[in-house]
Formats: sequence, structure tokens, C-alpha cells
Amino acid sequence: MKKFVLIVDDDQEMLLAVKDGLEKYDTSLSVLIAGDGLIALEKLKKNTVSVVVTDLKMPRMDGISLLAHIMEHYPDIPVVIITAYSTSAMERMARDGGAIGYIEKPFMIEGLAKKIKVALQKESDGGTMQSVSSGTFLQMIEMEQRTCTLRMIDKTTGRQGVLFINSGCLLDARIDNLQGVDAAYEILSWEEVALSIQNTCPKEENLINVDLQALLLEAMRRKDEKNEARQAPSPPAAQKPAPVQPAKAAPAPKKTVFFAKTKKEAGRAAKQLAVSPPPASAPVDKIGAIRRRLTDRCGDRCGLEDIYQDAAWDGFVKVLSHFGSFFGSGALKAAYIRRGEPKDYIVMPDQPTIVVAVDRKGLRDSIMQALTT
Repeated sequence: MKKFVLIVDDDQEMLLAVKDGLEKYDTSLSVLIAGDGLIALEKLKKNTVSVVVTDLKMPRMDGISLLAHIMEHYPDIPVVIITAYSTSAMERMARDGGAIGYIEKPFMIEGLAKKIKVALQKESDGGTMQSVSSGTFLQMIEMEQRTCTLRMIDKTTGRQGVLFINSGCLLDARIDNLQGVDAAYEILSWEEVALSIQNTCPKEENLINVDLQALLLEAMRRKDEKNEARQAPSPPAAQKPAPVQPAKAAPAPKKTVFFAKTKKEAGRAAKQLAVSPPPASAPVDKIGAIRRRLTDRCGDRCGLEDIYQDAAWDGFVKVLSHFGSFFGSGALKAAYIRRGEPKDYIVMPDQPTIVVAVDRKGLRDSIMQALTT
């Protein structure tokens, strides 16, 4: 997948030459250019940049100020400094200031490409994956309690985003000019992504503070709302009202006539008229059937608290179904959810989702076996 590299320098001719040279040297790179630090900040807001290469001396906002801003707001983006001074002191200053290294003017395109390649290698030191669900993969990260930075590309739209995870906890997210929980909702709604994994997380502060399951549910809900809005039919064009026709008299109801020879036969006919016909088909009592099955197999003291249907779980169950498809484990029958509450939940695919609330100290294994076999 293409990687965005941002080159920042006030020498316009040099910028264009570097852009052209890098893209010819490595077709996997897409080069953005900026004439000073302020323009670079706008590029960073609109694009998910993988590496920044910046000169130090520039008008309006110099390279030092730009480096400080990147360290504070984009700590995952490595920076290479362009300088006219190649000394050990300069290298130490660059690294202490937050840059991963420097390149001396004048430089060859091949030399700069090697510096960028080193930075990109660090970005994906945990590997890359193609065609996975962002929500599904994040659930795996949470279960493994992993610390990493995920860079994702939505394969449908080409949009790019970043997730920051520490010990399985999602701390922050960034996409375009969005950050925090709103960015997380957007990224987690992507169904098919390509991603690269960096085995470090530069963020420490938790700017999201929302349970992952709740994030996934809300992300799916927002996505469904957008899809419904797109699919909603446009209002019909205005038409001339049809001429008013005189109302026709309603036909008289048909009468059923019974011919009875005796009073006894007349009485039987009257009884037949009084009995209403049975419904064509009675609705299936799914909740009652599940309750009876659990009672029969697990007893009255299995820990069952409630059974109901709740459409709010539909998006989450959809994510879990994708999870099963991804790992080839078959169709989802039921999922046991523990959310740190006095009771746990078992969700079963249906329209809407069937939710079984159980006591945390109940017979979890027996209940799951009863529901899935």
C-alpha cells in the first residue's frame, strides 16, 4: 500500500526535484510537499503521513518548531532533518529533539530513500495484514493485551487512520482532522482494511475512555445510519392532484343464510357463527422456548436472570459474525460477554438480537452448552 512522505523546505525547485525523484525511485511512496511548517501542519491534518523530512531554516514556522509540534501531536510519525552541518553534535541534537536522524545537504535521492525506508521499516515492525475488519482485529489485540500502533487503510474509500493501543486498551485514534473517540468510531466502522503494526505506542494519556464493546456497537450504529440515509428514496416529484371522483356507496355486507328445518338445527347454526376462526399461523415464542430449554437442562438455579430481544446488540453481533468467518470457525451461535457488571450477557444472532442475562456466578458452561447444542 502507498505510504505518504511529507517533504518540508522553502526551496520550491528542490521540493519538486525530490518529489519526482523519490516517486520514481520507489513507486510505493506518495510524496507530499510543503514550503514551510505552517503548510506542513495543514498537510498533516488532511493526510495520514508515515514520515516527515524537514529543513530547519524556513520562514513563518521553522523545522525546530515543526518538530516540536509533531512530537506533541503526532508522536508516531518519525522525522528526518535536512541540514547543512554533518557533525556528531548535530546527530545528537537531532535525536534528542525527537528526530530519528538527519541527512546532509546536498544529498542524493538514493541516500534520502534509504533514510525513509529505515523509518518505514520501524512503522511496520510488527508486520502487515490485508483484508481484515478493523473491529475484529482490535478485539484480538485487546484479548492479547498487546501494546502497539496500528495504521489502517480502508480498502473501500482509501482513507487512512491510526489507532494507539497500550496493553490492549485503545488510548487514542486519529483520522484526517479528527482525533479521539470520534476518530475511533470512524475507523472501527471500516469492514475491510489493510494495516501495518508498530510494536510500540507513543501515547500515554487515555483520550477515549470508552469500553471497546461499546465503541464497536456505536461505530456499527453510526455506519448503519449512514447506509440507511444513502438508501432512503428521494421524495417523489410533485404531481397534479387527480380529479376528485364522486364517492361510491360501499357495498352492503354479504349475509350468510342458514336454512334450518327445526329449532335444534337453528341453534347449531347460531353456535357456528359465534365461533371465530383460528389465526392462520401463531407467532413463535422464541424467548419462552429458550427459557424452557435452560430450565430443563440446567435447572432453576443455573443463574438465569432475564431473556429479551434488543436491537442495540445487532451491530456487535454482526462484528462477531465477521470474526468467526475470518478465522473459519463457522457461523456464530452464541457469544458470552463479560463487561465488569454484576451480570454477564450471552448474545445470540436473531432479528433483533436475543440477549440472555445471567449471574456471573451462574453455570456459564452449562448454559452455553444448552444454548448451542
